Amino acid sequence: MANYEADSTGIDSSALRVLIENGEYWLTNRGDLAILDVTVRRLSERWPGARLGVLTYAPSLLRAFAPSAEPVTYRRGSRWSRSGTWWQLPSYAGPQLVGPVSEGWWAASDRPRRYARRVRDSLRGSVAKPDDSGRIPRIPMAVRDASLVIAMGGGYMTDVDPYQAHRTLDLLERAADLHIPTAMCGQGIGPLTGEHLVAHASQVLPKVDLIAVREGVRGPALLRSLGVSSERVVVTGDDAVELAYDMRSDPIGTDIGVCLRVAGYSQVTGGAQDVVGRVVRRFAGSVDAGLVPLIVSEYEAEDRRSTMPLVDGFPVVRPIMGRFASARDLVTEVARCRVLVTGAYHVAVFALAQGIPVVGLSTSRYYDDKLGGLSGMFPGGVELVQLAEDGLEERLTRAVHHMWQAAPDLRSGLRAEAHAQVCASRRAFERVYALVESENPRRATEQ
Repeated sequence: MANYEADSTGIDSSALRVLIENGEYWLTNRGDLAILDVTVRRLSERWPGARLGVLTYAPSLLRAFAPSAEPVTYRRGSRWSRSGTWWQLPSYAGPQLVGPVSEGWWAASDRPRRYARRVRDSLRGSVAKPDDSGRIPRIPMAVRDASLVIAMGGGYMTDVDPYQAHRTLDLLERAADLHIPTAMCGQGIGPLTGEHLVAHASQVLPKVDLIAVREGVRGPALLRSLGVSSERVVVTGDDAVELAYDMRSDPIGTDIGVCLRVAGYSQVTGGAQDVVGRVVRRFAGSVDAGLVPLIVSEYEAEDRRSTMPLVDGFPVVRPIMGRFASARDLVTEVARCRVLVTGAYHVAVFALAQGIPVVGLSTSRYYDDKLGGLSGMFPGGVELVQLAEDGLEERLTRAVHHMWQAAPDLRSGLRAEAHAQVCASRRAFERVYALVESENPRRATEQ
């Protein structure tokens, strides 16, 4: 058995178990996959012998995307996973092979699984105690054995995703009650206005040992209003910045990247979608650029359905990536662009971290906060265009033209901001490591 006790941390990392709350359990969002990549890699480098458990609904796909992590899934009692050769197979096969099999199995078993869950929850409800909102908290059993609980970076602590927000708060509260160190990294906090969610956040977030936020205005102010001590809050930028920054290349791109998301929290009208498509096609033609469709979210193919009509009929469209392409594949596609036009947050992160300016599209306060916060972290790199306001075609054309012309001059400054954020994020992780290492003094090696 490997002995990790002599590493530089001064602790036996093989005794550590880190439970990671994953903002997107189905692993269908490449922004979240980028954060998963960075989070798992950092923890593995620091504690090479630690078990890194990630909460997920897609255990095989998790193994394929993040071989160093192990799935913790409610379907298996939310305990730490079994070891053995079988569980290593997905990491060797990769997501392109594992993904279709995993997706097919879940589709075939969905109905009986939902029925079993309803029966189980009804039985559980007779003994479990609901909270003030009537919810019955569902806590993974793996938390009992955790040395550290981390809420991985993401934008789920918001009214837009109350289920995930409550679920994360439930886990953090249980960990705090068990005196297990807790941290939230790379968080996009808010908008947060729902009565029950605000009350829950006010009860739990002040107990979290460290909260790293990805922008410096709305998140810190909201946390202060919820009673979180400023000493526990640090601004780092998005953890996904590191992945894209590390993959940056020298030649400036020649194409225009496009991504539009139409969802319940991003209500884009058909008319606005038509205007966006018309503007990017016309401008790309005027500068001899190709169009690159960039797909972040594969949830119900939302980005594909919204983005592909924008490039339809244009003579030079770069090939679209596959359903189970990785976050790194998306970063590579972004690198071929000189400018991005996007209504999705993380593809903008991937661009800015490589020095590529962004025209951000918004129709909601949620995206105003996300893209506005990104603009604050990358001064001059984001021009926000409101899709619901009058004169969209003229305003969008002007914004794309401006960013195309400014791209060469903005490049080095944006990369410098990215480097600073990577350093800030890594410093925050040092504070996270200290939460554990200060509780685990070095023990003598016993052979």
